[in-house]
Amino acid sequence: MEKNIENIKAEALAELQDALDPDGVKSISVRYLGRKGIITRYLRNISNLPAAERPFAGKRANEVKNELDAAFKDALGKLASDARGTDERIDVSLPGRTPPRGFLHPLTQITRDICDIFTRMGFNIAEGPEVESDYYNFEALNIPKNHPARDMQDTFYVSDAIVLRTQTSPMQVRTMEKQKPPVRIISPGKVYRCDSDLTHTPMFSQVEGLLVDENVSFGDLKGTLTAFVHQMFDAKTALRFRPSFFPFTEPSAEVDILCVMCRGKGCRVCSQTGWLEVLGSGMVHPAVFENVGYDTRRYSGFAFGMGVERIAMLKYGIDDLRKFFDNDFRFLRQF
Repeated sequence: MEKNIENIKAEALAELQDALDPDGVKSISVRYLGRKGIITRYLRNISNLPAAERPFAGKRANEVKNELDAAFKDALGKLASDARGTDERIDVSLPGRTPPRGFLHPLTQITRDICDIFTRMGFNIAEGPEVESDYYNFEALNIPKNHPARDMQDTFYVSDAIVLRTQTSPMQVRTMEKQKPPVRIISPGKVYRCDSDLTHTPMFSQVEGLLVDENVSFGDLKGTLTAFVHQMFDAKTALRFRPSFFPFTEPSAEVDILCVMCRGKGCRVCSQTGWLEVLGSGMVHPAVFENVGYDTRRYSGFAFGMGVERIAMLKYGIDDLRKFFDNDFRFLRQF
């Protein structure tokens, strides 16, 4: 009887080895372990054995039943795993899928380019608060209360003494208060003015620069800005200086460059003049030096400032300022 149950086990395992799919395994399981299966019939016939053989035969039959049940389950699990492996296998012949990559906003790129050019000239980067005191934003820059120059800037007032800075020039005063000459800084950052139309936004970006030392002349200013323009655009880009007015510089000058669109021939972008304004500049006013305790007989310096959006529009040939702030991915992904 023992040999018989072992034969049944061997036959079941042999058939299991030849099973190719889950349905085949289930069919063998039913044939051996089902309600009318071979093991079930064997257990029912144990009562026909001599009384002394029944306990051992019954015990062994149940052991074989459990062993076969475990073997069938293992076979089903293996077949299922193989099927998943086939479905999830990587097809190396398929083209790769490049994950989307982030990129810098064009204004961020231009700001970094400007900073890189000036840091190569020996300037340091100075950053400060966007919510500024009236003193640093106006008075220390030679724009006292009721000064007509305040009308040039439509200011956001937080309180009578606190404003959203209208320029990054306050960093010039803050730096000079803490540092004796020589001073060479540029100050990039956001500024705010009550102005919004096709060519202006309430918030925009500026980069302002300051250089203070002994024997600094207007010629040094011209040479510095000429080197900047040639590196930002190209060596063929001519520039000119026009007299202007800024309260914190004297003399003051606007800087124009030869139109990058028409190369001076005249077009819609330059209003047929052949020139484009890019920044303001001048020699630091003695009153500003007096406010920070600098000896005006010993030291002189120059300052300049530019709008990042203006430079970006000329650099990339963009004709609408609002595109920088629309968050249109089709536009931004070009940069």
